Amino acid sequence: MSEPLPATAVVRVSRATFDPGRFTEVEAMNKRTSQYLVPAIERLPGLIHFYAAVSPEGSAVQVSVWDTEEHAKQLNNLTEMTVDARGEAEAAGVAFTPIINYPIGWTI
Repeated sequence: MSEPLPATAVVRVSRATFDPGRFTEVEAMNKRTSQYLVPAIERLPGLIHFYAAVSPEGSAVQVSVWDTEEHAKQLNNLTEMTVDARGEAEAAGVAFTPIINYPIGWTI
């Protein structure tokens, strides 16, 4: 059983798409950017979990759980995320959809 989350916890979902023919390039970019994103994100207060995944079907997602929406929004201003990694992703043909923070309704 998992630990209870704060009542204020949110899930932050960032989705993106790309040409499936560029999967190898996008997957390599995802691994490369993790080298500087992981330490930068780990320094932020309020992080509970963070997951990044790339599908060969042309989709990528970052899902993170934060103790508050305020803390989740820190990623919106994290230079490593908004400038560095986003620039590398866009150079690899990745197109982003708007990021959404969801208040958590229930968990298992």
